[in-house]
Parts: sequence; C-alpha cells; structure tokens
Amino acid sequence: MFVITADQHDSRISDDLVPSALDQVTEIAGSALALPPARTAGDEIQALIRDAGPALAVALSLTRNGEWSVGIGIGEVEDPLTDDVRAARGSAFIAARDAVEQAKSSPSRLAISDPDAEALVRLLIELRDRRTKEGWEAYDLLAQGMTQRDAAAELGISEGAVSRRVSAAGIRTEEAALPALAKVLDAAQG
Repeated sequence: MFVITADQHDSRISDDLVPSALDQVTEIAGSALALPPARTAGDEIQALIRDAGPALAVALSLTRNGEWSVGIGIGEVEDPLTDDVRAARGSAFIAARDAVEQAKSSPSRLAISDPDAEALVRLLIELRDRRTKEGWEAYDLLAQGMTQRDAAAELGISEGAVSRRVSAAGIRTEEAALPALAKVLDAAQG
C-alpha cells in the first residue's frame, strides 16, 4: 500500500488548501483509494492508495505548484482496515510521516520511503519544475485528451508552436517515464 501524507506550505499565512486538495486526491486516485482521504492535522492531508500509478499521479499533482510537501510511505497496513484513514496503522503510515518531514527540506518537495523510487520521481519533478506557463497550458490540454491539433486550435497558435511547447516542456518524456516509475514504486512494495 501507498500512504501519502502532505503538508501545506505557509498555511498560517495563506488560504486553507486542504478542502481542494482532498477533492483533487479523490478525483485523481478514484477507485484506487483504500479509504477516503482526510485532513489529519490543521494543514495536513493523508491518503491510502492501493496502486502505484494513482499514488504517483497524486504526488505529482500536489507538488506541481509548490504548495505542498509530500511524503510517500510504502509498506504494510494493518488489516482489517478502519473506516477512517486517520485511525489506520502500519509501517506505510510511519514511513509516510518520516517522508513528509524529509520532504519539507527537499527542493523537490517530495520524499519517498524507498530511496531508488525517490531519486527517479525527483528527476521527473525537476523536469516539471522547469516547465513554463505555456508548457503547462499544452500539458493541461493534452491531459484532457486533446490532440496537438486540438490544443493548437484551443490556444489560437499553430500546430508547430504546440509541438515546440510539448518538446520544450518534456511532456512526451514525462508520459514515457510514468509507467516505468509506477513499476519502480510497485517493486518497492515487495
């Protein structure tokens, strides 16, 4: 199992992002959620996710804007599951707590209880952190299922311009890396 613990940056001086983050986690992880995500402390959220792909997608989404430190704990969770993620226990929860504390001082805002998985996911986050506003516009449209032609029409630019944005933003590199990274996370589960 994968436990994500995320801590909002500067929560004392900014808006409460927990409600929107909980919605975001629910939407991204969907049926892979073992329990509904929840606020665990004033500015923290926690989620228990069965599969590596959705866990990775949640972590990437939360780290996108630099508003969250994200820890991923990989390991065992006590059976039977409780009704509330805040009452669940196991080594994955302990690892997620340690990881989120490490993430607070990491430039990538992420830590994972498996060092190999962490190193590879951090590379992807660094690629994403270099993405321009225009690159994110292309990413978001393609993520909605649009073709590059459709994205060009939506943005009012040429297909060539979209292609350059996709290339400069490393979007195809990210698409190719995600399944491999999910396999690394799965392997870390044992």
